Amino acid sequence: MRFCYAHRRFTLYPQSVNSWNLSAENYTDEFLTKVKALGFDALEIGFEVFAGLGSEKKAREFASRLNGFGLEIGGIRSGGTLHTAKTGPENQARLDEAIDYAGWTGTEVVNGAMSAPSRLPGHPPGAAPGSQSGWEISQDASRDEMLRTYDELAGIFQSACAKASDVGVNIAVEVHQNSPVDNSWSALLLHGKVDRPNFGINPDIGNILWTYDVPEEDFDEAIDKLAPVAKYWHCKNLHRVYHPENNRSVFLRVPLPDGEIDYRYAITAMHKAGYSGYMTIEGAWAGDQWHNDGKSIRYAKAIWDELES
Repeated sequence: MRFCYAHRRFTLYPQSVNSWNLSAENYTDEFLTKVKALGFDALEIGFEVFAGLGSEKKAREFASRLNGFGLEIGGIRSGGTLHTAKTGPENQARLDEAIDYAGWTGTEVVNGAMSAPSRLPGHPPGAAPGSQSGWEISQDASRDEMLRTYDELAGIFQSACAKASDVGVNIAVEVHQNSPVDNSWSALLLHGKVDRPNFGINPDIGNILWTYDVPEEDFDEAIDKLAPVAKYWHCKNLHRVYHPENNRSVFLRVPLPDGEIDYRYAITAMHKAGYSGYMTIEGAWAGDQWHNDGKSIRYAKAIWDELES
């Protein structure tokens, strides 16, 4: 297994930048040196970085610069709803472009979560039940979807896989809250319908934890089911603080060894399944990202080394 850094905080003095709106210039020599020193093999790069570059030549130059620090581009993050009338066409076009950038830069995976901000009138994203995490309802959830949604999505992903196959790229759909793929059964349903060798699942069991006020699925059972179809793997950990009187949970993000999900079990499940892709560590939101994310990768590598030996 290889290790990819999906930084969710982007801070190294004197730079402190919104991690969801980056440019290629934000990846300074100091930042890349620090990422490599922690032990990562690759970086996950958001589509917005490549959109800012805007050309094959600049994308190749950016990838070559990262390679110079011993880092690959492990995955391109390009998500959003693909089946809704308002945003589907735009996000399908982004997926198509992301495949181009992946092919030009030698990136292994294009990963996407099919989620959207809240559509409830008068509520900003995150301010209403179902718009983010920890309520008793979840927008666009699998439990509310019709079978035709998965048939439509399968057609979209089959077309994407055909293009991606020509340039040696895999497509991964992330198990994610507020999306039709938010647990193991919905992920396996879509995987079976797409039925392409370069299509797989990102079994982000952290997202199963924080979809509802009470998790609908056991994390160990979910990773057992999804490890054999994984093409990419986001890893995060949390503590859940349950408020039953409000049908609400809130979550505290912590390094991998410190939360409610047993990542020793999860890593072992992936090892048993013969997984050879990236374990992509989603980093800390707050505090010292380098201390917290260093703790996560040291823990993960130590377990993998035990399993390999």
